[in-house]
Amino acid sequence: MTFAQQSGKEILYIGTYTQKGEGIYVYEFDRNNLSYKELQVLINKNSPSFLEFHPNKKFMYSANEGNSTVSSYAIDATGKLTTLNSKSSLGKGPCHVSVDPKGRFLYVSNYGSGQLGVYLLNSDGTIGAAADSIQDKGAASQKPHMHSVVPSADGKYIYASDLGIDKIMIYSVDPKTGKLTPGAVPYVEVKAGDGPRHFAIHPNGNFAYSAGELASVINSFKIVKNSGALVPLERVTMLPTDFTGKNSAADIHFSPDGKFLYASNRGHESLAIYAVDAQTGKLTIAGHAETHGKHPRNFLIDQKGDLAIVTNRDNDNVVFFKRNPQTGQLNYTSKEISVPTPVCVKQLFLN
Repeated sequence: MTFAQQSGKEILYIGTYTQKGEGIYVYEFDRNNLSYKELQVLINKNSPSFLEFHPNKKFMYSANEGNSTVSSYAIDATGKLTTLNSKSSLGKGPCHVSVDPKGRFLYVSNYGSGQLGVYLLNSDGTIGAAADSIQDKGAASQKPHMHSVVPSADGKYIYASDLGIDKIMIYSVDPKTGKLTPGAVPYVEVKAGDGPRHFAIHPNGNFAYSAGELASVINSFKIVKNSGALVPLERVTMLPTDFTGKNSAADIHFSPDGKFLYASNRGHESLAIYAVDAQTGKLTIAGHAETHGKHPRNFLIDQKGDLAIVTNRDNDNVVFFKRNPQTGQLNYTSKEISVPTPVCVKQLFLN
């Protein structure tokens, strides 16, 4: 179904850290005038810091950093959430969840302990039995910190970014059991100290990009289709040449057409904007957009390509930017939602 066919409402879900926040904040959003109204605050005092949808858009999942659990939620016809169930994250300090593109499995990244967990998903959206758990190991000077798991579009492979050991692990997924097997090339290693955090696959499936938190760089790779292997392409900075302050990279996303790549800087307080050559995978810096808030952790590029929405953790605001699809540039709208310690934003179009 195309967006033009969808006459339904648009909903925004915002995950928070609950030292100040209350849980997951749900808003009905009107893009015509960038207005919003609060639909619900789903109370979850365990810092539901990262959210992800089931591919059928009837369910959502959260990584709860506060008590090392993951939770499932049903999404009703109005966009409101009802908690279904919760399970252990199979480790400590979960910071990211992702869902198999066919809705079979839930992947959990445990930053604190360096484990990757896999759960089966039931047809009713609940989290089922544990399918696998893998503990990363580093050298004596390296503590593993699993930061994200991103599946390939067909679900055959997952890419697991471990910030602590500077590796992106590649696993084949058993389509029936969810069990993981190291890929033919089981990992790609980035430069020591880059700290791979979040990972984005180009819409054409040929290239992948890793935001290196500690070095504020993007590492790009060519994807080998028959094995899922990653072949390094280039390593580019996320910062202007004249910036001398402290910075850490966070999130990374494509525009829907794949022509532009965006990545968030915490310190420089910006989104770096790159033009993407779809033939070679090469990046060309197209500018930086100030985020109008501190510590822009997670953000989204609107599915229609018109907007960017940024969560600024340290300013308690979620900020809206108009996006120019031709140039990739972002223009500050002065519209924002006040939310305590927002760290994740997701967008849903109701049918």
